Amino acid sequence: MKIKRALISVSDKTGIVEFGKKLVANGIEIISTGGTMKALRDAGVPVTYVSDVTGFPEIMDGRVKTLNPKIHGGILGVRDNPKHVAEMKQHGIKSIDLVVVNLYPFQETIAKPNVTMDEAIENIDIGGPAMIRAAAKNFKYVAVVTNPNRYDEVASMIDKEGCVNGLMRLKLAQEAFDHTSKYDAAIEKYLLELTER
Repeated sequence: MKIKRALISVSDKTGIVEFGKKLVANGIEIISTGGTMKALRDAGVPVTYVSDVTGFPEIMDGRVKTLNPKIHGGILGVRDNPKHVAEMKQHGIKSIDLVVVNLYPFQETIAKPNVTMDEAIENIDIGGPAMIRAAAKNFKYVAVVTNPNRYDEVASMIDKEGCVNGLMRLKLAQEAFDHTSKYDAAIEKYLLELTER
């Protein structure tokens, strides 16, 4: 399935500008959130602000920005289910075919000396894992990239085929669930340590 639209929201911006340029060169529309959007725009990569898609601003210091049906419906819609397709059309939801997300640096934050609990809590990502899990669940139709080391391989595949093949989407989905499970495990361990102090 040809990739037409990508959502990019990354904490680790390694390689993201180059990857974004390759996507745009293949005619892919990019949707993005605040910091990532700025990095892409500053480098001359055309990007649509996520708030222009959702019709709702980023609120609560960025705690709520992508938790919206226009985003999750675009990721989770089953492309060959007529009911899903009709509901997407009815609600003005466009498909999102590629999700490029990595998470707030929780582990790095708690590793800092004298980090406060408030600082740690603000680095617990909510929207990121939700998008990653949604895309990984719908890997039959959506490619999810959580590791910057995959950018070149994915871009090359899109360049040659216009899409990410089924086996690669499956591998990326497995990597995505591995990414979120390790992230959650780090948070659980940190909270457990707080209870034992």
